[in-house]
Amino acid sequence: MTSTSPPPARKPELSFWQIWNMCFGFLGIQFGFALQNANASRIFQTLGAEMDQIPMLWIAAPLTGLIVQPIVGYLSDRTWTGLGRRRPYFLIGAVLSTLALFVMPNSPALWIAAGTLWILDASINISMEPFRAFVGDQLPVRQRASGYAMQSFFIGVGAVVASLLPFILEQLGVANTAAPGEVPPTVRYAFYAGGVVLLLAVGWTIVSTREYPPERLSAWDEAPPIERRPLDVERTRRLGLGWLLAGLAGVVAIALASLDRQLYLLAGGLAVYGALLLIVAARTGRDAALGGFMTVMTDLQQMPVAMRQLAVVQFFSWFALFAMWIYTTGAVTEVHFGSTDTASAAYNAGANWVGVLFAAYNGFAALAAIVIPLMVRWWGLRTSHLVNLALGGLGLLSFLGFRDPHWLLLSMVGVGFAWASILSLPYAMLSDSLPAAKMGVYMGIFNFFIVIPQLVAASLLGFLLKQFLGNAPVNALAIGGISLLVAGLCVMRVREPADRVRPLDAAAEAAR
Repeated sequence: MTSTSPPPARKPELSFWQIWNMCFGFLGIQFGFALQNANASRIFQTLGAEMDQIPMLWIAAPLTGLIVQPIVGYLSDRTWTGLGRRRPYFLIGAVLSTLALFVMPNSPALWIAAGTLWILDASINISMEPFRAFVGDQLPVRQRASGYAMQSFFIGVGAVVASLLPFILEQLGVANTAAPGEVPPTVRYAFYAGGVVLLLAVGWTIVSTREYPPERLSAWDEAPPIERRPLDVERTRRLGLGWLLAGLAGVVAIALASLDRQLYLLAGGLAVYGALLLIVAARTGRDAALGGFMTVMTDLQQMPVAMRQLAVVQFFSWFALFAMWIYTTGAVTEVHFGSTDTASAAYNAGANWVGVLFAAYNGFAALAAIVIPLMVRWWGLRTSHLVNLALGGLGLLSFLGFRDPHWLLLSMVGVGFAWASILSLPYAMLSDSLPAAKMGVYMGIFNFFIVIPQLVAASLLGFLLKQFLGNAPVNALAIGGISLLVAGLCVMRVREPADRVRPLDAAAEAAR
């Protein structure tokens, strides 16, 4: 006769190798993400895009995240299959991402490349969002910072290799230039390799991990209950009307003043948000059972205080990152390699060097992921994040001073620490405040505060560079550096749970 022991009273801690396996898929996801970040602007420019068009061509990335992540989070919270809760989404996203990576470098026209980027980013988001919730599902509170740091480690390792691939392939004799309007073979072969690595890495996590059923997670839930208040319908209606009118007024002002058409995105976004709030106000109280849309919008209105505070930090952090991703190629090729001709050897050498720089900051991020848990142990989450964001801000600002491209590797040290911190510590601060039943949807909503700053950057950066900053992409990196410094200051407003506060933060926490 066999007997089964009762489940433990608290969520068990996992071993190092169990955490390793559950996070390994992020190596593949970041492999594809890094290829996109380091090479999308290069592909767009090769296919004829002007510098001030680049931000709008990138808009697919944040816009798909804004739509896809909360939907996937909402659905995965309610999924339970033979494959588990989050893993079905890992698999679907990995297959679609692999196919998009095979197609994008072979795009015959600019609009096809932009459309493929849209598909690629949506597919990566289908896998990425449940991975964030996966750590909250699997690990007890005291292990979550380590779990997110492990994800950062794999993100760093995957991105190092992916970003270096075109450079490595060139050293192995693969052609790094092509006819005008054609993507070089180094980039095409790197994307093919990325598709294979992404599928295999995510597959490893799927077959090597198991998931707890929803009822077990609910019994182990360690998060404080979220205070639920009746939605203030009148206030929601007033806010919706205000945002709608502000957005429409912006559209009219842009048209009358003949301003940059990219600003329509920002004005349109305000109008859409206002319209959504009006829909919520109109539907509140009518339906006994809330649908997915109403659930997400209601949860957005009633998100935990810590999440509201972190939203500001995320805004300035991701505004800076988006500026770096879309303008580093233009900045380095123009300032450090002296060329804007996409068919020239100098431009393509500079574009490959950007791949090296992106590999460097991701490599430093992998090392930082080992150091960050020690920083948290001594300084707490907030102070550690402040230090890392400040290092990143100084790293981006240093692009203004360095002229030898090799010195930019030093800049990437700071960027790497900031990147590792952005990918781990906000999620550790957030997950402690989220109930297990809503871990996925709130992680999806949290993505709004990653996406919205990228939409703002896509709307404003091209306009600012063209009108005020001499159309010099290096100035966009300076704006990003300042934005990271502001994010670091804002993180000190975020309250940590009492069991997270460390000696150097205790006095500041008591003073609050």
